[in-house]
Amino acid sequence: MKKLGDAELEIMKILWNGTEPYTSNQILEGLKGVKDWKLSSIMTALARLAKKGFVYCDRTTRTNYYSALIKEEEYKLAECRNFLEKLYDNSIQKLVSGLYNGNSISIQDIKELKEYLEKLEEDR
Repeated sequence: MKKLGDAELEIMKILWNGTEPYTSNQILEGLKGVKDWKLSSIMTALARLAKKGFVYCDRTTRTNYYSALIKEEEYKLAECRNFLEKLYDNSIQKLVSGLYNGNSISIQDIKELKEYLEKLEEDR
């Protein structure tokens, strides 16, 4: 799966949040306050996203409607796997250790993680 750029990711977040396809103007409206977007920039990004296989453009009416072809969870999982593989040799322990040693997670975070892992183990 191809990687999304920051601007493309912002557009995908809009598409993932909706259940119905969006027009480019609706996407522009949804991005207000995130970045100073212009409609032409949205259109360029949407064309790139379509070319990458992330977005479908329905051109059957006078207005183009855009919808996500890739589910949010599918993309997040692929990015997590890629991140873990590239930076931590596929080791979750190395990831957590790095975060802990870098003071990026607290004891409370570790307790919550432990409880979560115990619950996963119980559910299996």
